Amino acid sequence: MSAPALTVTRLAGALGAELSGLDLSQSLLQDDLAALRSAWLAHGVVFLRDQQLTSGQFLAFAQAIGTPVEYPFVSGISGFPVIIEVKKLAHEKVNFGGVWHSDTAYLEQPPMATLLLAREVPPYGGDTLFANQVLAYEALSEGMQRLLDGLVAVNTSAKADVTRTREDRLAESGRADANRHYEAEHPVVRTHPETGRKALYVNCAHTTRFVGMTEEESAPLLQFLFTHQKKEEFTCRFRWQVGSIAFWDNRCTHHYPVNDYHGFRRVMHRITLAGDKPRR
Repeated sequence: MSAPALTVTRLAGALGAELSGLDLSQSLLQDDLAALRSAWLAHGVVFLRDQQLTSGQFLAFAQAIGTPVEYPFVSGISGFPVIIEVKKLAHEKVNFGGVWHSDTAYLEQPPMATLLLAREVPPYGGDTLFANQVLAYEALSEGMQRLLDGLVAVNTSAKADVTRTREDRLAESGRADANRHYEAEHPVVRTHPETGRKALYVNCAHTTRFVGMTEEESAPLLQFLFTHQKKEEFTCRFRWQVGSIAFWDNRCTHHYPVNDYHGFRRVMHRITLAGDKPRR
């Protein structure tokens, strides 16, 4: 890398890399920021450990790489409206966002990226899986690629499986407009605005049907894609420690928080960064 302070260690064949040599509590040099972004674009998701940041430092890092935006359903923590708390308490059984998904695909301009900082972690479990949607697209047959390249999908915030994963947080810290439903139409295959590579852009949490088709007509193909997108060869797995940060490209990855730590707390702080409207 051009910045000698940064070390990149690849985590899996499909995507993911651990970065070391950066202290995010300090303002990063432009060369370091450029090297971090280059690694992020190359690997889809990057991880940094031992980052004991205040909320202000976490926000400052996010602002150095993008424009933080508020989450449409849950209020931010005190004094930081763009930082939301993603948590599961010891008595709770359902975890926030506990399905494979790309963040807020039901918005007209879904976020470019998400940053997640671990504040409390269980003694075991609570890992997060990530899946590379560029590889998922490239693994399809040419005939399937041609079919999907011409399709547009309807994405909604109201799918039952994902709304259930928000219920505890909405009851505790829901926004005044939390009952609003969002819906957006996006190409099934989007072209990444920075790398130029094509990626699948449907997900089981938000995508309901194809434009011009009913849900029943759309279901067989969508179900095939939802299963295909999370194949093991497209994934990596990250084990959290307090102070770990994950920074993923929401335009070409999916993620899934594993819900295998009942009886323990898991508390994370999340910031999403503004993105653009998906294009073919």
